[in-house]
Amino acid sequence: MASIEMIVAARARLRGHARRTPLLSSPFLDEIAGRRLFVKAECLQHSGSFKFRGGWSAVSGLDAAVRSKGVIAFSSGNHAQGVALAAKLHNIPSVIIMPSDAPKLKIANTRAFGAEVVLYDRINEDRDEIGARLSAERGLTLIKPFDEPLVIAGQGTAGLEISEQAGEEGVTSAEVLVPCGGGGLTSGIALALEASSPGFRVRPCEPRDFDDTTRSLASRKIERNAAVSGSICDAIVTPQPGNITFPILKRLAGAGLVVTDEEALRAMALAFSRLKIVVEPGGAVALAAALFHGNALESDTAVVVTSGGNVDPDIFATALERFG
Repeated sequence: MASIEMIVAARARLRGHARRTPLLSSPFLDEIAGRRLFVKAECLQHSGSFKFRGGWSAVSGLDAAVRSKGVIAFSSGNHAQGVALAAKLHNIPSVIIMPSDAPKLKIANTRAFGAEVVLYDRINEDRDEIGARLSAERGLTLIKPFDEPLVIAGQGTAGLEISEQAGEEGVTSAEVLVPCGGGGLTSGIALALEASSPGFRVRPCEPRDFDDTTRSLASRKIERNAAVSGSICDAIVTPQPGNITFPILKRLAGAGLVVTDEEALRAMALAFSRLKIVVEPGGAVALAAALFHGNALESDTAVVVTSGGNVDPDIFATALERFG
């Protein structure tokens, strides 16, 4: 299981490799949110998302002999890029299994990082079967996107930074809103804050109709989504919470928050105009929750994670045209 000790160890391995992303603020966003608002800009991380943290943590945590044979991962894009870049920097091969409907930018970036990309039909094909077959054939180590302790530990390093950076702003109590797919980032941050800033509470944020974690927290058992695609927030669309991540969230997280695709687009436009950062739809759901669902929050201060910025140009243009 993931632990604070693993997060601290992951931070040591990440030192000099991952960015300490900034904690941004804007009085304009504070006014909309109705509270003091800070934005942890993980969209500025290497590979364009927080996933580099988990990718580096997992690859660097492997035994050298095992690592040299290469790694394999499945992802709609951000985990793919994080693992591919970590593998390239370790000079080892990587194979990334991606849905054929993943954003073109994410597919292109993953290939640019040197990975062999294997596309599949997420409706009619089983990515787990494809991954198991290729792993067996080539001796590759599978790095899961969220249900892997080394990955959770890497993502948790963002929580240690939030604790330090918020402390520098004099903040000792806040709700921390995190875009949530399988729960690797959310659970990692929750573990880090439990140890470093117990006055902080994590709130998972999801797109409407893909709110498996929100529903699971309400029922106290793992719930599945009815569909596996259909939201522009592709980066955080997963079938259900992870078997490792959900027990952590059930123990540490507050109630989930759910936003519409339109609210995510509006948050993207505001992030660009007020903070000058580019955020993808899935990466903007926590900001959307803070800005447009403030009545669901209890604290007068919120920290929001913008988890990724790998957005296709046409979707970004749509956000700016409609809400810019």
